[in-house]
Amino acid sequence: MADNDSDFGVFLAGFIVGGLVGAAVSLLMTPKTGAETRTFIKEKSIELKDEAMKSTEDARHKAETALADARVKAEAAAAEYRVKAEELAQQAKVQAEDLMKRGQVILDEQKGKVEKVVETTKSLRKAGAKPAEQMPVTEIPIVEDKPAEPPVEEPPVES
Repeated sequence: MADNDSDFGVFLAGFIVGGLVGAAVSLLMTPKTGAETRTFIKEKSIELKDEAMKSTEDARHKAETALADARVKAEAAAAEYRVKAEELAQQAKVQAEDLMKRGQVILDEQKGKVEKVVETTKSLRKAGAKPAEQMPVTEIPIVEDKPAEPPVEEPPVES
């Protein structure tokens, strides 16, 4: 796009300079009277002015078209990135919820294990057993459970 504008500018400058040089040479080389020369200069200046106005309008039209195209492309890109950002935010939200569920499951498992150890310790103390710190490691009762199943993940609801 920039090359086309540059080429057009070079063409326009060359056209104007060539027109002026051609007009000057024809004035100098043509044997005319002063009145005829002034009329000729006036006509040529009107022609050059009209051509310059047309070239200016063409350039303005091209610039407006390029601006409109750029605006459309920018709006399309912005909309695309907005959608991608919303998708990423939704994915992050789903992952955060999943991590919270997993953390809650682990917390519940650990609470259950601690409660069982506390209950076991209380029942052993009531039964007259020695405190755990006085018992050899091999005598300390170990309560093992199988870990709780993680919650079933539900597919995200698309709205």
